[in-house]
Parts: sequence; structure tokens; C-alpha cells
Amino acid sequence: MSDFRIEKHPILTPPSAETVTVIWKGRPISARAGETIASALFAQGERIFSYHHKDRAPQGIFCANGQCAQCLVLADGLPVKACMELVCPGQKLEPVDGLPVLPPVSGSARLTPIEEISVPVLIIGGGPAGLSAAIEFGKRGVSALLIDDKHRLGGKLVLQTHRFFGSYDAVFAGTRGIDIATKLENELRTYPSVQIWLQSTALAVYSDKKVGVLKDGRRYVQVKPEVLLVTSGAREKSLAFPGNTLPGAYGAGAFQTLVNRDLVRAAGRLFIVGGGNVGLIAGYHALQAGIPVAGLVEALPECSGYKVHKDKLQRFGVPIYTSHTILSANGKNSVESVTIAALDDKWKPVSGTEKSFSCDTVLIAIGLDPVDEFFTKAGEFGLTAYAAGDAEEIAEASAAIFSGKIRGLEILRSMGHDVGVIAAEWYATAEILKSRPGKTTPETIPDGESGVFPVLHCIQEIPCDPCTMVCPRDLIHIHSDDIRCLPCFEVSDPAKACTGCEKCVTICPGLAIVLVDFRKDADYPTVTIPYEFLKESIEVGDRVHVLDTEAADLGEVEVVAVRAIKANDRTVLVKVKAPKAFAKKIAGIRIQEDDVTKPMDRYAERTADDVVICRCERVMAGEVRALIRNGFRDISAIKAVTRAGMGSCGAKTCTALVHRLFREEGVPEKDIIDQPKRPLFMEVSLGTFAGNEPGSIKDGGDRGRY
Repeated sequence: MSDFRIEKHPILTPPSAETVTVIWKGRPISARAGETIASALFAQGERIFSYHHKDRAPQGIFCANGQCAQCLVLADGLPVKACMELVCPGQKLEPVDGLPVLPPVSGSARLTPIEEISVPVLIIGGGPAGLSAAIEFGKRGVSALLIDDKHRLGGKLVLQTHRFFGSYDAVFAGTRGIDIATKLENELRTYPSVQIWLQSTALAVYSDKKVGVLKDGRRYVQVKPEVLLVTSGAREKSLAFPGNTLPGAYGAGAFQTLVNRDLVRAAGRLFIVGGGNVGLIAGYHALQAGIPVAGLVEALPECSGYKVHKDKLQRFGVPIYTSHTILSANGKNSVESVTIAALDDKWKPVSGTEKSFSCDTVLIAIGLDPVDEFFTKAGEFGLTAYAAGDAEEIAEASAAIFSGKIRGLEILRSMGHDVGVIAAEWYATAEILKSRPGKTTPETIPDGESGVFPVLHCIQEIPCDPCTMVCPRDLIHIHSDDIRCLPCFEVSDPAKACTGCEKCVTICPGLAIVLVDFRKDADYPTVTIPYEFLKESIEVGDRVHVLDTEAADLGEVEVVAVRAIKANDRTVLVKVKAPKAFAKKIAGIRIQEDDVTKPMDRYAERTADDVVICRCERVMAGEVRALIRNGFRDISAIKAVTRAGMGSCGAKTCTALVHRLFREEGVPEKDIIDQPKRPLFMEVSLGTFAGNEPGSIKDGGDRGRY
């Protein structure tokens, strides 16, 4: 069986973890110690994890975040989420085929008393917001407990290989997300007053103001906090289209988890749905991992993500289809192609514009929903609670870092600790970091044709200032206290002109700065371009296509130098010789050739009835739509008839899709009666609540699984 592991990456270093052997469908396969079952299976080319009990439809992963149950497998006879469960030597793994039949248990269960602990502060979620808040408690020696359901801290930071936007001083802008995660974790672990529980899932908030926690994925504990801080992040939104549950159709976050956290080549060729920052960045991460990207489709007339993300993706050779939608993912047992079409001004597909593209993966990146159930329930029961990061409001991770810091200080102040005055400017900065992209200004190319100077291809107002902070001669400025304003390069004293140090080129998170040097050759200046792909993929003497900001091909030029030094933090600087006629317009190098992105000769069709609304119970859109047309307005009634929302994920993915069907049928939101939220937000075995001591199947334990 082929190995789909990433052995070389321009930013990440493949781990040298020991290997263990697990058994998949009766065959031994190799896995890395400490990785999840899902990553181990993907590394062997396995995409089908189960078969639905209703119609034996093949199932793969969707969120890889523990929020759904799409990746269920049998591990030693027990159903587990493959994206959350770590491999064990000798583990026997099987796909779930139909409803699981649990093995007989020999011996009697060992029940232990339920542990109850009290803490001043409980933090749910070890991502950027949770880590930042916990550091504030640790600095002051205040006891706190931070829990996270993953096997490592950092949340989505550990998936981000790119440099962060935002404020250089406030939130590490210009530093890679993976490195920010390490910085925050390392600092937190120096403070003994903060306990950390990994692989520990918050299950529910109860009316007695206790929080049920499955500690270490095995033992049930009740935690009674004085204050609850919810920093549990977000979950990806689902999308209804024919073929939406085929193995290979899954969330962009799941893709980044496999590729950037676990270094698994999760696709042979992919297509992206959604032009926000998540989708645009996922495309960039795919190219870095050597995975071709056939295209990206966005329903809006313009991508909602940062323009610099869109621009660099287009320059690298990825076509972006705005005012288009996905019609279907096609294939029998897994994704084989995707079909898209243009949208008219009424958001309807335009007949005759259909195109299909060969791919084995469709990334769904249409937005996020806050994981805010714990905060809401705490409010209902009168438990003092705060929220920060995406659990409060969906925004960039840089905003989560800062909001976590502020929320930590607010909690400390409410507990009577002297934290001084939280400056009004902090709250203003928090709002700036959460802001959406502002206006775009037409690009102005500098007039100069002598000396050396940077060209800033940054023309959209976004919160970002690293380039202004690293220039040793203070030549790049933002003429405002608002870091969303565009930076500009200015030389007031010729004696202090640019020296060509390249620091601004290296640190720019959007790869939007190049350096043009006329000093050696006025007719063919040298242009220095940031390059975050494998150094060995480009060599001196190569001929490369250079493109402008909008991805227009300027021509072919020669590479004259490739500079990779430690000080540049894994950003390679490629120098090319270019005619002065277009040298200052160069914004990047094309990475991907056109043959990857060409549509198929004929577009593929899939029946419109094949649209799954509820993944767990495999309820089709037509079933729900028929009930709505028959007058159903209570989602609980729809649930009773169809079982939509009755599955193991707790209606996390289908509820929004049911609401969308109501909108499509013209039913006002005020007429819809939502179903009540489940008292438990995550799946867990009933034996866990009885204090069933964890163990193996043979000795009577159920390992706390559902």
C-alpha cells in the first residue's frame, strides 16, 4: 500500500517519531506513535472509514475536530472518532459497517467514585484565546485549569504555517502560527498555578454549576469553577450539494490538520469551495505540500478573504471562479471530480456554464460557527462565564490572542486581583484585529529607476504592520494609529535610503513585498521575491514566469540567485533579472502549470436528490423540504419524522442546513421553532457517568467511549 506521508516541506520538519504497527481490516500497517487513527489511515491511502447503516454509503472524515461522527471506526471492537483517538501498538481497526455491535464484556465493570474538584477558573479550549488568558492567570500565580480535547495545545495555530497578520507588538504579527503556538505553550508551562489537561473533553454544564469533563479521554470528572472561560473555538459549516458526504468532501480545517499538523499528503488533487481566508490559505498550504489545486469557487462577486491571500494564490497558478457555485461532487465510492457553474443575479446556476474538474478532494470552506454551547448554558444556570476567541465571535487567530488576554484580565479584576486599568486602546485594538477587509486602492507603481527600494503590492486595508516595524532605517510607515491603513515607503533623507536588507520582503505575511535593485544594472534590475516552497524546487539558471499583483503573466525571466538563510525563518528569497519595463510590476512566481487546472472535456452530472442534510442519519434534503411544504415549522417535529438531528453529532452540522431549507422555501425565521439543545454537547458512554474504570475490552473497561 502506498505511503502518503510528506517527507519534505518548506516550513515544517517531518517528525522522527517511532513507528508502531496497527491492524487495519486484518492487515498490519505502519503508523507514527502519537498520531491519530485518521492520520495513520490517510497516510496509507485509506479514505473510507465506515459504511452508513441506512444505505451502506461510504463515509470519510469531515471536520477532523471531534465535532461530528463522520470518521467513526472500530478500534479493538469499540466505535471511536478516528480524528481524536491516538493509535496504540497492536490496535485492531475496522471500518464501521452498519450499526456497530459491541463485543461481549468478560468480568464485571469496576466502578470508582466520581472525582469532584473545585477551581477558581476553568478554561475550555487550549487555542490562541485560551492560552493567552491562561498566561495572564499564570503570571499572577492564580490557580486555573485549562482543558483541551486534542493531544497538543495551540488549537488552529498548530495548522498555520504562514506568518500572521495583525499587530507586531500585540499579537506576534509576522510570526508563523505554528511558532506562536509554541511560544504561548512554552510560556504557559512556566507557570505552575495553571493545570493543563490534554485529551480532556468538556461534556456539559449542569444546573448545579458544575462542568462534566472526560479527563484524558477516559475518566469522568466534575469540575466546579468559580468562573468559566469558554475559548472552545469554532466548527466548520456544512454545505448541501449532491455528493456532499462522499469520502474526499470535507472541511478545510480537516485538510490543514492532516497536512500541516500530521504531515500527511491528504489529497492527490483538490478543489476548494469558499473564498474566505480559510479557503484561500488552505490552497496555499496545499501547494506548499506539493498538492495540486484545480481551482477555487466563490459564490460572491469577490472573495471575502484578504486580497493578498487571493492574489498570491492566483499568482501561483490557481484559478478563482467568483460568482460561481458548486453543483456536485462526483464519484461512486469517493470524490473523482467536481462540477461548478456560474450564478446569475438571483443566485441561480446559469445553464450552459457548467464545468467539471478532475480531483479527489473537495474542501468545504464556507465559514465557521462558534462553539458557544458551554457559554450559553452557563448563562442559563447562573454560572459566571466569559467567552473569547471564536467562541465569542468568528475572527482571525490574531484577534483571538488579544481577546483572550483582555478576557483574562477582566476575569482577574472581577475576582479582586489588581491588574491596573485595561486601557481603552486595548479594546480598540481588539476591534481592529477582528475587522473585515476594508477598501481596496488602485495599485501605484513607484517612479524611481535607481538605487534599491521595496515595492509594496499591498492595496487593501487590513490589520497588519510588520513591515513598518522591521525596517532598520524606518522607511516604511503607516500614517495613522489604525494599522488597517496602507503602508508606504518614503525616503526623506537620501543619506538614509534603503540598503536592500530584505527584512520587509521576508516578514510580509501576504508575500506582497518585493525588492527592486537598479544598482548593478539599470536596464535589467534584480528583483528579490519571497518564496515559501522547497528550496530545491528552484535553482540558479532556471527560467520562471513572473506575474503582477493580479496574476497577469509578465514574461519569463532567469533566476540569478536563491538565498535561504536562518535569519529569514524559512522564507527563501529568489532573485531574478528582469527588464526595467516590467521589473517593478513583479509580485510573484508562478508555481503551478495550467494543465492541472483545465476543465474536463465534458461536465459530470449527479442527481439533485442526492443531497444529504443530516450526515449522521443520512436524511436527504427532499425529505425535509417535503415536510416544510406540508406546513411543518417545528424542527423537533421534522426530527421526529425523519430523524434529522438525532445522530451522534448532536445536530451540530445539520441544524443550519435545515434552517437554510426553510429560507429557500420562503419561511420567515420567526415562524420556525428550533429544537432544544441536548444536555450533553459531546458523545460519551453511559458507563462513564457511573464511574466505570477505564481499561481494555478484555478486562471489562469501556475506555470512556460512546
